[in-house]
Order: sequence, then structure tokens, then C-alpha cells
Amino acid sequence: MAGFDADKLDEVIHGKLRLAVMAYLASVVGATFAELKARTGASDGNLSVHLRKLEEAGYVAIDKRFVGRKPQTRASLTEAGRRAWIFYLDQLRALVESGPPVTE
Repeated sequence: MAGFDADKLDEVIHGKLRLAVMAYLASVVGATFAELKARTGASDGNLSVHLRKLEEAGYVAIDKRFVGRKPQTRASLTEAGRRAWIFYLDQLRALVESGPPVTE
């Protein structure tokens, strides 16, 4: 496992819900809170906490505005978030590639 260092896995991303949010946001330009909630199956409170953690890390930008008379929260990956996501995936790839060959 020469190419893999478990200490390099980003703990901010590695949590199940944050991983799901990062994966989804990496595939879209941005998403509403309701869309992220539906895609991840998270509760309002749980999603809010994890989005805040990603925002504090600089990985996600949060935009709050009104659409009509309704408040809308949108999240999108920042450039730092995209770099962190790619690095995270590279670390996972190194783990998979460093293991023994799969036999059937």
C-alpha cells in the first residue's frame, strides 16, 4: 500500500452525508437545499449541520435568497472544494490500486 496514506483522507469529506453532498455537487453546477435533501435522504437539521461544516472548510458556497416570496438556499462546490474532492478520490483510488488483485 505504498501509494496510500490513510492520514491523507480528508475527514471533512469522509463522513457519509458530507461524502454524498460532495459527490452530488461535483456532478452539478449547484443544488437547492430541497434537492440535496431529496438526493441524500437527510433531515433538514442534519443536512444543515453538514453543509455548514463543508462551508466552514471552504468546500461549499451557500447562497440564500428569495425566489418569489419563498426563501431558497443553494449550495455549490468552490474551487477549493473541487480540488479537495479530486484529491479525496485520488486517495481512494490509490487505496484500491494498492491492494491485492481481485480473484474470482
